[in-house]
Amino acid sequence: MERGICTRASYKAASLGGSSIREKEMTVKLRRPVLVGGVALSFALWLWQSLHHSVVQLGEFGVLGAVAVGTGLWFFQQKTSKNIDFSSESLLVNRETVSNAIAQTETLINQLETEANNHEAISQLRQQLTALTTQLDRKEIQLAVTGGKSVGKTSLRQILESSWLPQQQQCLSLKETAALFVGSDTNAEIETAAKDVALASDLVLFVTAGDLTDTEFQTLQQLRATNQRILLILNKQDQFLPTERATVLQQLRTRMMGQLVAEDVVGIASSPAPVKVRKHQHDASVQEWIEPQQPDLVALSDRLTQILTQERQQLVWATTLRATAALKAEVKTQLNNIRRDRALPIIEQYQWIAAAAAFANPVPALDLLATAAISGQLVIELGEIYQQKFSLQQAQTTAKTLGSLMLKLGLVELSTQTISGVLKSNAFTYVAGGAVQGVSAAYLTRLAGLSLIEYFQEQDTATEQLFNFERFGQKLQMVFQQNQRTAFLHNFVKTTVGRILPKSGSLDLTNSETATTAI
Repeated sequence: MERGICTRASYKAASLGGSSIREKEMTVKLRRPVLVGGVALSFALWLWQSLHHSVVQLGEFGVLGAVAVGTGLWFFQQKTSKNIDFSSESLLVNRETVSNAIAQTETLINQLETEANNHEAISQLRQQLTALTTQLDRKEIQLAVTGGKSVGKTSLRQILESSWLPQQQQCLSLKETAALFVGSDTNAEIETAAKDVALASDLVLFVTAGDLTDTEFQTLQQLRATNQRILLILNKQDQFLPTERATVLQQLRTRMMGQLVAEDVVGIASSPAPVKVRKHQHDASVQEWIEPQQPDLVALSDRLTQILTQERQQLVWATTLRATAALKAEVKTQLNNIRRDRALPIIEQYQWIAAAAAFANPVPALDLLATAAISGQLVIELGEIYQQKFSLQQAQTTAKTLGSLMLKLGLVELSTQTISGVLKSNAFTYVAGGAVQGVSAAYLTRLAGLSLIEYFQEQDTATEQLFNFERFGQKLQMVFQQNQRTAFLHNFVKTTVGRILPKSGSLDLTNSETATTAI
């Protein structure tokens, strides 16, 4: 029995010698100054502390806190961003703004071509970019009529085509989308296509027949978030009494305050219901008949004419800007996929290095120095992949900050409890006291690396930006939740133990009874 129970000291030589960190990994480390200096110094200090018998114990979570602190946040010197803002704030777009956005997208396509030779999408992406440039001088204005079911979209389109469009001197086109908010799974693709038509249009006529529902309001917000020009149209206002009509129109304007100006919310009656007319004759007889009503589009026609006169060119440029933003997002997705494939092996390499360093070093206080160096080098290399470069001094600074965030979010304690529970099922690995620390070091290093990937993927590759502490915390929580699945943790613990323990001690964690018997 004594033969099977080993302490961390007895495993130190084995873990450093042959099981977890291969010669290739050690060779790579020698080319990384942050990593080499930090790890070497930590082990030198360990030897000095051992000779003087003055090891300071920092408690159960010392190494875990060290791993967390070692991961670090990246504080860049903030630079003035020249990126195009695609936020929800309404802006008057000019040609220079759109040209800059197209140029940024072209730079991103060039970056994709550089990082992925012979990428199959390059040719198609360049064709789309060329089409965007020609759109800048487009003469035709595209209007779209959209809204829910039975709000009068078709009747509005027909009356505009028959009586309004022929009177316009500008080149205009008018489309009607499929009904939104149908709620059927079979119509999900149709509704998505309808929204795409609206986004591709220069001006959207959003039709409703009463006060806005929550779904309608959310859709309007989504359209405004892309800086889409919208007219909100209260149709069928003839069905309201005159006092009710004014009240509903004011409710719509109040609801859309901050999204649309009051003039962009208008009332119409595209197909008013016939009115029964009753006439009393002199002989006391009564004559009745149904009298059709003329459509009332005066308010809409006046507002449309004003917008098309004053904002025609801005409408075209805004649509081109939205299309450019969509193309840029597509290119960035392709680029992120390539960069993620390059980043994952680096994260795996450093998680094993962190595991071996934490397992072999018996002094938690000195684990802080080693893991800080390991994690700092990880941040440097991931930053290089995502074109977010920073200096050695900045990297050293980043390696001292993230620990408080991990501790504050409770990730260190939760990880420890979960990993300890998995290891307790195997007496051999649990008695080897460094196993908990080694596995936890690898796990937290992996969480940090994956969180950095998620964060970097959202950043613009053309400029350096101030690190958003709050946003990174959200990414860290998301990655932690995704990597808390039982099956994943069992496999991760098993793989990590196989790396940090000698081959003779690498046991199958799925069969704890067999493991105990072997001990």
